Amino acid sequence: MPSLFRRKSADLADPVTEPETPAEEESESTRARGYTPGKGRETPKRPVTGRRPAGATKPLSKDEAKALRRQRRAEASAEFRREGGPRDRGPERLLARNVVDSRRTVGTWFFGGALVVLIGSNQAMPPEIRLASNLLWGALALGVVIDSVLISRKIKKLVRERFPRTDQRMGSLYFYAIMRSITFRKLRTPEPRVALGDPV
Repeated sequence: MPSLFRRKSADLADPVTEPETPAEEESESTRARGYTPGKGRETPKRPVTGRRPAGATKPLSKDEAKALRRQRRAEASAEFRREGGPRDRGPERLLARNVVDSRRTVGTWFFGGALVVLIGSNQAMPPEIRLASNLLWGALALGVVIDSVLISRKIKKLVRERFPRTDQRMGSLYFYAIMRSITFRKLRTPEPRVALGDPV
């Protein structure tokens, strides 16, 4: 009577495997634990574009280093004059600059007038010149105030029309535009992008 717990002959058969050659057995025994089998192709080399040259560079002389520093300062100054700094970034700031640059402002004559007033108000000057200097000072101050109010109103109107969801503080934007309006046009940074009288 056959045993109930006896396995069939098919279950006892081992899966067919190819016998390993002695060379394969030897190589497997000598391989390290972290061994990774080959990919079957050559590993591509890294591109050399943009990498520093392997050779040592020749040190610059004192005059060459000075000329290089001067060139870099000139490039940085030109870039700042053209693009401005972090405080000049943003479409609202660009709009404020264009509003100021497209019109003639009393503020551009403020510092020149202040110098004339300073000289004319000297005690050594005749009373008529001192009086004229004081009147000129009052006229310049009043003109700057009126001009600043008009610029701020125009900026407020345009910003609300074009950037209704802006998070820019309007007081900061007004101050930025007013400070630009009392600067000589040729000294403004970034340099003006619109001509006088151009529509904004």
